[in-house]
Amino acid sequence: MATSTEKESLAFLLNSSVRFLNSAFERRISDAGLGLTPGEARALLTVAAIDGSKQADIATRIGLEPMTVCTYLDRLESLELVERRPNPDDRRSKCIYLTQTSSALLLAVREEVGLLIDQAVSGFDGGNFEKFHALLMIVQKNLQTAVSEKSRQNQR
Repeated sequence: MATSTEKESLAFLLNSSVRFLNSAFERRISDAGLGLTPGEARALLTVAAIDGSKQADIATRIGLEPMTVCTYLDRLESLELVERRPNPDDRRSKCIYLTQTSSALLLAVREEVGLLIDQAVSGFDGGNFEKFHALLMIVQKNLQTAVSEKSRQNQR
């Protein structure tokens, strides 16, 4: 079992890595000349991952306020990269979908992300990438469970 110091070190490394990843992503997207801000690129990637979702779900997944995401989606819609359609389950909300126009730009954003990840994991050998990915998925699932449980406790 890991010591308290090792656990603190792991928490620091995870948090620090996420901050560096976000900074590098923002720089890479800004420098790529794609015509998107980093926030718009994140929103586009998120819509691609959960195409047809409500704006609130997209905001939750990105970890931003719905109004901030609304601004990103407004811009993506003006570029004809996404479209809002009525939600068949709730007429008060809209679902967000990719358009065919988004394909080329989405591919370019994904290429930038791929290059960034390649840089981040350089030095991994053999199956280390797959193992790292699998372990991070476990960490993410465990943390999602912890957050969900805490939310349920706070709602009581």
